[in-house]
Amino acid sequence: MSRAVKIILFLVFFTIFFEAGLFASYTIVTQQPPNVNDLIEMQINGISSLFNLGTPKIATQKNLKILNENDVVEVLKAKTGVDGINLQSLTAQTYQDMSGETITVNITAMGYKDSQSGSNSVNKSSGPIVIKSNETYSITATAMAKPKTSGVEIDLATIVITSTRILYNK
Repeated sequence: MSRAVKIILFLVFFTIFFEAGLFASYTIVTQQPPNVNDLIEMQINGISSLFNLGTPKIATQKNLKILNENDVVEVLKAKTGVDGINLQSLTAQTYQDMSGETITVNITAMGYKDSQSGSNSVNKSSGPIVIKSNETYSITATAMAKPKTSGVEIDLATIVITSTRILYNK
């Protein structure tokens, strides 16, 4: 026999034994007779996905410019209790398509509380003086926004704080 015929016969026998093993293991695991059409379709889909060389459909996050950032800062300060928000750290991101009338955005910002000093006792004229250093916070929120040509306008009534973490507190 020629070498090519041997290779073809090996591949045919390998496929037959592989399929027999797949059907037998399916029967053992599920305690039911195998559905041959579904098993073969599953294998074909698996093999075709291995050879699919197209670009994967991974959602990428888009950074957006907030058009009403001063109003957003005031709402974030009121809802979190911080003294201020760093405007340079205020960002909005979304995974959604910008063609919709409204989109959901994730807002992140860095906030701070000023240092505090004073007395802990009821009588303010005596007692220990407590001095706390500045506290830095990481704030995360979600909101609805209207896409505009140069950015997004955040709907202030829909801002919901999802987390506030202290980054620095000494």
